[in-house]
Amino acid sequence: MSADSSRLILLLSGPNLNLLGERQPEIYGTTTLSDLVQISVGTAAAHGYDVEHLQSNHEGELIDAIHGARGRCAAIVINAAAFTHSSYALADALATFEGVKVELHISNPQAREHWRHSSLIAPYVTGHLAGFGASGYRLAIEAAIAQLEGAA
Repeated sequence: MSADSSRLILLLSGPNLNLLGERQPEIYGTTTLSDLVQISVGTAAAHGYDVEHLQSNHEGELIDAIHGARGRCAAIVINAAAFTHSSYALADALATFEGVKVELHISNPQAREHWRHSSLIAPYVTGHLAGFGASGYRLAIEAAIAQLEGAA
């Protein structure tokens, strides 16, 4: 991992994403979380950036990671999964991070159950990417980098 915080992107994966590839493949596809992390790492590396990844089913661990990213990472790409719709604490943590923040979802929450239509973290992120499946990870990393480099 590079010591240069201006080149480090934190990729956060929320609850149940560790089951990607086997959980509801009709919605989330058959790509595993490991595959998505590799897509992210490869995309970032092609632009001279590093990716650090954390997956947790525990809200507090994700919050601690966001706090730890302050002053250390240039951007956060977060798929908060169900915490997107329920965690005021995660929203508050994201509000403390001054870098680029991209909210990411594999499926399109607006096309799903009503309770998924609201994002508590949306007001605190730079941008939102949803519904592009595995390609969303490449697109989210590219969007974060474009923002960091002023090309967006």
